[in-house]
Amino acid sequence: MGRGRIEIKKIENINSRQVTFSKRRSGLLKKAKELAVLCDAEVGVIIFSTTGKLYEFASSRMEQILARYNKSRDSSEVATVENADQKELHSEVNALKDELEKLQLMHRRMMGKELEGLSFNELQDLEHILTEGILSVKDKKEKKLLEQLEKSRLQGQKVVLQNEALREQIEELRHHAGLSRENRVHGRKDSCITSSSIHEYILDKEANSDISLHLGLSSVDHCEKRKVPKIESNFKSRMVID
Repeated sequence: MGRGRIEIKKIENINSRQVTFSKRRSGLLKKAKELAVLCDAEVGVIIFSTTGKLYEFASSRMEQILARYNKSRDSSEVATVENADQKELHSEVNALKDELEKLQLMHRRMMGKELEGLSFNELQDLEHILTEGILSVKDKKEKKLLEQLEKSRLQGQKVVLQNEALREQIEELRHHAGLSRENRVHGRKDSCITSSSIHEYILDKEANSDISLHLGLSSVDHCEKRKVPKIESNFKSRMVID
């Protein structure tokens, strides 16, 4: 007759618990050793009792087994995280694809295409959106036109001011040129008058010299004779006055 099935739960009796722990610990370590030998597996078992005592078994060095365990666990966690990231990324990509399809459909409908499945309210909403869009475009176009007109006006004013400045410069240059021409003309006139005076003086001298030579007088005597009548006439005029 076989033994009955033992209910798996905590043993309340301390002595019975300690006996069961000792027996099953020995059996577990034995099974671990057999597994390592029979299957050429790397096995490590760590057991702590309720009192904190350590029991362990390792088919090789325990540190090597623990290092391999940690490395494998880290790789598993990394793989798990990568899988989770891939799933999340895949979900985001699918959501973006759906959003893009919706936007493309909305664009085609705003262009007046694929309107067959729309209800009256949906068509009315679409018309409202298009109307608002057209008004916005018109307002923006008017603003751009006004800005261009204002820019053209400012440029025209700038050109007018530049033309006025150039005109003033031209008038100033003309004025200076006229003054220079007048100065040159007056200089020529003065030189002509001086030349004429000198020429007349020379002719007069030559004429007096010819007369003196013709009468057989020197130029000095001629000058004295010309001075004498002038003195006599002055004397006569004084006598008359007296």
